[in-house]
Amino acid sequence: MPGATGDGSAVPAELTELATAHGVQCEYTDHDGVEQQVSSSTLVAVLEALGVQASTPGAVTASLERARDDEWRTMLPPTVVAREGTEVQVAVHVADGADVTAWVELEQTETPAVPASATPWRVAAPGATTATGSFATVRGTRVPLRQADVYTEPRTVDSRKVGRATFTLPDTLPLGWHTLHAESGGQTAKATLVVTPARLELRKKIARKQAWGFMVQLYSVRSRDSWGMGDLADLGDLAWQTAHNGGADFVAVNPLHATEPVLPVTPSPYLPTSRRFMSPLYIRVEDIRETAYLSAADRSLVEWAAEPVRELSEDSGPIDRDAIWEAKKAALEVVYTAPRSAARQTAFDEFVLAQGRGLVDFATWCAIKEHLDGRDWPVELADPGSSGVQTLRNALSDRVQFYCWLQWVADEQLRAAHRAGLDAGMRMGVFKDLAVGSSPDGADAWADAAVLARGVSVGAPPDMYNQQGQNWSQPPWHPRALAKVGYAPYREMLRTVLRHCGGLRVDHILGLFRLWWIPGGARASAGAYVTYDHEALIGILCLEAHRAGVAVVGEDLGTFEPWIRDYLAERGILGTSVLLFERDADGVPVEPEAYRAQALATVTTHDLPPTAGYLAGEHVDLRERLGLLTEDATVLRGRARQERESLVEALSRRGLTTFDPSERELVEGLHRYLKDTPAALVGVSLADAVGERRAQNQPGTDSEYPNWRVPLADSAGTVVLLEDLFSNARLRSLVTVMNEEPPA
Repeated sequence: MPGATGDGSAVPAELTELATAHGVQCEYTDHDGVEQQVSSSTLVAVLEALGVQASTPGAVTASLERARDDEWRTMLPPTVVAREGTEVQVAVHVADGADVTAWVELEQTETPAVPASATPWRVAAPGATTATGSFATVRGTRVPLRQADVYTEPRTVDSRKVGRATFTLPDTLPLGWHTLHAESGGQTAKATLVVTPARLELRKKIARKQAWGFMVQLYSVRSRDSWGMGDLADLGDLAWQTAHNGGADFVAVNPLHATEPVLPVTPSPYLPTSRRFMSPLYIRVEDIRETAYLSAADRSLVEWAAEPVRELSEDSGPIDRDAIWEAKKAALEVVYTAPRSAARQTAFDEFVLAQGRGLVDFATWCAIKEHLDGRDWPVELADPGSSGVQTLRNALSDRVQFYCWLQWVADEQLRAAHRAGLDAGMRMGVFKDLAVGSSPDGADAWADAAVLARGVSVGAPPDMYNQQGQNWSQPPWHPRALAKVGYAPYREMLRTVLRHCGGLRVDHILGLFRLWWIPGGARASAGAYVTYDHEALIGILCLEAHRAGVAVVGEDLGTFEPWIRDYLAERGILGTSVLLFERDADGVPVEPEAYRAQALATVTTHDLPPTAGYLAGEHVDLRERLGLLTEDATVLRGRARQERESLVEALSRRGLTTFDPSERELVEGLHRYLKDTPAALVGVSLADAVGERRAQNQPGTDSEYPNWRVPLADSAGTVVLLEDLFSNARLRSLVTVMNEEPPA
């Protein structure tokens, strides 16, 4: 039956059916448990973004008729996903009555497709044999498939009578990326077949005992040698210090994704230009081997570039990424021109070849962006495979090579940072973070345009912490387009992100099930959920994490359907439990014993002020000052006081603090509370450890607040440098708490 939107208007039944057929949810349950109906205008806009005509009743009827027969139009589905040890049936569509055979070609060793003599960053036209620096799969073992005794009534599709044959994929297929083939009447088809782990298991050394570590915004954690912001050398030192002096098992960082190659640099690590590649802002110039062998003149150029921004490290004001990148880029260009040894040059070339066309496209985008110098991106350069891009890529080959080199240097320094933590005794080392998406004008949006939806952006509906909803300004994956290319862009992104870490946090992992799509120009609240093939997206995540030996944590907070957490637990993906949010229906803090074992438990998140500030109600003050409240501030302050009182009472009942604790005692009591949970991992905000009170990010703001630019400081606002961390009395005290042995 037609539903009714918030303004009372009815949604036509055919539009509802069409939306449902394409995975667009026509209603959702909000954070208050109230069922909300999506408007007709939103459904039409979202369907249009999916490439489905729905602007008139006639278009809806035609699109619906086509949707009913879509899967019958192709011999094989574009991608098939199976779990290891499970039989799966696959439908093969052929002319009615025709014979058909099907088989699987197993994945084998991959070898470079580019000869050693090729220049990796000078890419030939699409289709050329030496073009991409990608990998060619060696033909593998052929596994014939058995046809199942399943009868399905044939259909007439586009004036052609089509039958369906069902084949069974055996439960003995190995993990990996295979190819499914079918042949009938001289016609052949093939599809991507992915066999994924049934469950991603924690490594035994992590699973046997609760692990803890610091959660840091790396750019905010600076040393005296930093160029105005924390970098990968600082990460290595932080990992070593927290393991050697603090007994920590991991250090979790914000996304290190790539930023723009030109000014201005977007501050948010959650709105990168590319999720696959890294920001060279995090490179420590002096740690590049060739820097040590620069001439005196070139060395002076590097020092001159460093001097003004290095002085910023002790400044408590907002971090100036533009000034830092301007200085660092100039220095990196000097080091890039220095000769590399034969071994180093070979290592660089092999890195470029291993990363494949994705790296070359990313570096090409950076070079073109720099070349355009603020001018609009020309239409003839919109397609990475176009002749115009090819011509410009070759003309800018040295700049393309420079941006490839930056990724190699960053990769090396991240590997060293991860190794520093492991060598100091960490069980996990670096714990990375994967953002939800990337900038609509960035490198990923350019390179992956064919698998992204346009005219919409992703975000979140209103909730209790952001009552106007959120628009993250990121284009979403197009579900069907992604399946048609065998999820290759998603796979390659994961493979790069999973390098040099022991854990990966997936921000808003609920987005692998459904995403809130907001039509262009609409309010954040005027969106709709679009569903994804979570069996494919989660399965591929598990497969690539399994191969990399990396644990995965999903940030599963916000508006979601309850079964999702059960599904993630079944697949071995840890959830996220935030103590400040863990309350029962009456608002009482959940007892530690009731927490999930398969989870990363924390007191707070980076989207709230540090714990001391939050419990003082400073999040209400900030949102009131920025005009973000839709409820009375007095009511919200009263609610904040009640939250604090309930936490103090919960801690007191367990003997973890007094009824009138100091700020430090309360923060430490909350962390003891987490240690009493069965959670596999406990994360400690470094901001909480040193007494910082300022939020790193206020959702729903842009220029109104210095989001992602707040340097680490203590409760008095004095900058805390990396060298002084373990001189901080509050940090040492909290570390002692985290290392306390549980009572016998």
